[in-house]
Amino acid sequence: MNAPTPVAALDRAAQYGHTGAAPSGITTSQTIGPFFHDGLRWAQEATAQVVTDAPVVEVSGIVYDGAGTPVVDAMLEAWTPAAVAHEQGAPVPGWRRAYTGEDGRFVLRLSRPEGALPGTPLAYVTVFARGVLKHQFTAVHAADAPGLDGAALLSQVPAERRATLLARPEGTGYRWDVHLQGAHETVFFEYR
Repeated sequence: MNAPTPVAALDRAAQYGHTGAAPSGITTSQTIGPFFHDGLRWAQEATAQVVTDAPVVEVSGIVYDGAGTPVVDAMLEAWTPAAVAHEQGAPVPGWRRAYTGEDGRFVLRLSRPEGALPGTPLAYVTVFARGVLKHQFTAVHAADAPGLDGAALLSQVPAERRATLLARPEGTGYRWDVHLQGAHETVFFEYR
């Protein structure tokens, strides 16, 4: 049996009333399908256990869309270069992946090596989310860390927007919410 040609597939779709246009108005970049998380889950599992000789800090928060609604299917990847030397037994030293839950909440458990340069972020973060066609780059700093006034990355951000990059102490860890758009939009960086 021969495989159907693309034209035949479109003809068959037309028989069922499908014109070829996306009925919901979404683009092909937004239709990656249900396999996306399953195909990437290995990295979350591999980085869930923090194997380090450095202190560990937990950064948690919620990813919000432009309307202020929690994003239930976002993914964050965090990179802490200073942690690599302290995580030699880890599958991917210095790197974490976390997904948001049904409430939009994520948790990143990060190595926080002592003696890091003042003003160094806890992590450089890449955000992937529904409706975000190109992943976004940001960073998270501990609001109580020394040297924030001289932080190279923060100095590039207007003073009134720097708070979007600061994780505030909460309980035994830190709270940092990510806003993809809107009045409280997190600062995102562009690499050139």
